[in-house]
Amino acid sequence: MQRPGKGKTPRRHGPKKASNTEKDPVGVYCRIRPLGGEDEECCVEMISSSTIQLHAPDGLKANRNGEYKETQYSFKKVFGINTTQMELFEDVARPLVEDLIHCKNGLLFTYGVTGSGKTFTMTGSPGEGGLLPRSLDMLFNSIGPFQAKRFVFKPDDKNGMEIQGQVDALLERQKRDSQPLVSKTPSSRQKTDPEFADMISSEEACKSDNVDEDCCYSVFVSYIEVYNNYIYDLLEDAPFDPIRPKWLGGGTPVRNNEFIPPQSKILREDQNHNMYVAGCTEVEVKSTEEAFEVFWKGQKKRRIANTQLNRESSRSHSVFTVKLAQAPLDADGDHILQDKNQVNVSQLCLVDLAGSERTSRTRAEGSRLREAGNINQSLMTLRTCMEVLRENQMCGTNRMVPYRDSKVTHLFKNYFDGEGKVRMIVCVNPKADDYDETMLVMRFAEMTQEVEVARPVDRPICGLAAGRRHRNQAFKDELSRRLEDRGGPSNAVDDPALLNRIIESLPAVPPCELVDPADDQTLQRLIEVLEKRHRMRQMMTEQVNKTASTLSSMLQQLDGQLNAKETVLHEQRSKMGEKEKLIINQRTEIERLEKKSKTLEYKIDILQKTTEMYEQDKRSLQQELETREQRLHRELSERRRMEQRMQGMVTDTKHKWEKECERRVNAKQLEMQNKLWVKDEKLKQLKAIVTESGGSGSCPTEHPDKPDRPSRERDRILTQKRSASPSPLPGNVFKTRGGGQAVQFTDIETLKQQCPSALSRKRRSGSGEGPAQIEDIENRAPVSSTPGYQKRRKP
Repeated sequence: MQRPGKGKTPRRHGPKKASNTEKDPVGVYCRIRPLGGEDEECCVEMISSSTIQLHAPDGLKANRNGEYKETQYSFKKVFGINTTQMELFEDVARPLVEDLIHCKNGLLFTYGVTGSGKTFTMTGSPGEGGLLPRSLDMLFNSIGPFQAKRFVFKPDDKNGMEIQGQVDALLERQKRDSQPLVSKTPSSRQKTDPEFADMISSEEACKSDNVDEDCCYSVFVSYIEVYNNYIYDLLEDAPFDPIRPKWLGGGTPVRNNEFIPPQSKILREDQNHNMYVAGCTEVEVKSTEEAFEVFWKGQKKRRIANTQLNRESSRSHSVFTVKLAQAPLDADGDHILQDKNQVNVSQLCLVDLAGSERTSRTRAEGSRLREAGNINQSLMTLRTCMEVLRENQMCGTNRMVPYRDSKVTHLFKNYFDGEGKVRMIVCVNPKADDYDETMLVMRFAEMTQEVEVARPVDRPICGLAAGRRHRNQAFKDELSRRLEDRGGPSNAVDDPALLNRIIESLPAVPPCELVDPADDQTLQRLIEVLEKRHRMRQMMTEQVNKTASTLSSMLQQLDGQLNAKETVLHEQRSKMGEKEKLIINQRTEIERLEKKSKTLEYKIDILQKTTEMYEQDKRSLQQELETREQRLHRELSERRRMEQRMQGMVTDTKHKWEKECERRVNAKQLEMQNKLWVKDEKLKQLKAIVTESGGSGSCPTEHPDKPDRPSRERDRILTQKRSASPSPLPGNVFKTRGGGQAVQFTDIETLKQQCPSALSRKRRSGSGEGPAQIEDIENRAPVSSTPGYQKRRKP
């Protein structure tokens, strides 16, 4: 009994180093579904094979005052309403199946709003098979002749694969066949489900031409769904409960009310840090029909519901995984090589994401509302992860990507970290009611195209010579032919034509009928013919042995040459490995320098933008400075003109006031002289009174000289000057009737005057007339007799 060998996935041979590999952007495609009716308004237009344009609906423009404009979005390729499922498969899914056969992982998921055709794109309908059935059909058409027998490969429940010997695999098959009550995988000989019978026509069947014939293959499929952020296995056989034919814990019963709901599964990480669903059912399938049956078995358990926007709306994210295990044949090309390091496992995940929806439109309540919230939350987490990945790659940051916030992103984190090729199909419903949701989907798709994923590395090349299966088959055919020639057991021994040719090559047997007992010639001729036939048989045997020995020596010689060539090839591979290490180191250095160059370019761009901003500020400040200088020059010139004007005004005012001051001083001097003269007159009168009262009746012998009144000539000269000068007078000047000039003073001068009755009383009470005369003299005021002046008394 051969000991089983355990293989592991070759997707990672140690810690991942994304910087050592080239990167490719996420392939984003767009598919536009036809409108439901001819009278519906369309908001999506296909501009070219890679561009679409969104038009805002008329009602939205009216409500928002025409704020929305026509926007264009580019994709790797856009598929219009007339695109067939076959055309979509050839461009999107076929390269992923090719990579799957060549030990490379792939992830393909559909994204869009509810009712945009995601499930139809992935699954299809009778006569129009989707991406999933076409991928399975191409896979089995390619590896069909090279599949291993059932149970040769066996999952180890740890995301790895075990290789069982021929005896163990045979026992497993016998054990499975001896248990008819256990539900078996549908066989390809059974009748296919009518819903999948006409999925793919024979004219549309395709296959890959680059299949390694020196390997054996086995296909395993699994089907899970993520519902309310919990993972459920759709292929798990739930036990029948006759007492409680409903969900555990209440809730919506299962279809036909026959099964207990499956328990949710958990995500785990294997020894290579890859995520997988622990305890998930993996079914080995051997044909396209059998894989269809397994898929349909899980599809019947998937959660769907009727909403306002979609009659059969998916309420969960479904993940159909196709896992391909392959191992090389041994040196003889007869059995699978029992080396766990040579087992390669690749997988293709086909994901049908539930559509995003607004509860205001679906009017969901209860469980439907909870489902919609979880769907939108998981899609929002996917968008956040894409945004962080793009930011880390474009800005050189190292932010943590929140994969663990959702089961979907956590399950596929390895793909975005460089474990396979990622492609997304954005499904669009062009009707105007979905314009807002379609706009958000387009923005997410545009951002996703900027995310780069590390390119998966090629599988290690097996050290055995190529063409082992073909040589083994040729050896078996040659062995059968030689066994035929020797007369040994062979399938060709029963061929009558070959036997006739061999018999004809021998000498003919003479007639053997004996008539006379004494006839010795007949027996003698028979003996001679038989001896001759025997000698010919011996010669043929010797020739065959000689040819066999010659062939054996030639085979040994060829084996020696092959071993020498393999040794040389091994040396060349070792040298190639060293060169590859050197190339990897150089690529690492180049990528580091490129990253540094990008960082420096980014900094240079920032500095250039900052410099441009500063230059612009400098130009604006210079312009402002020039403007202010011009304004200052204008103000200075205006100020100089104002100063000159003010100096002239000050000079004129100064001259005017100098003349006015001179006039007032002269007037004051004249007034003081008049007052002095009045006082002198008063003293003289007083002296005369006193003298008269001293000598009663006697006349003085001497009379002092009477002082002269100040001359009025000066007053006349000043009056003439004032009349000639334009300087203002303290009054209004006007001509009289007699031809002279008079002044009407604007200032009022108050003159004191004693009442006559009071004056007479004082005179009677006093002695004589002296005091009264003195008082009268004091109250009199001199009036200038200068021509041109008049004074008015205040009444």
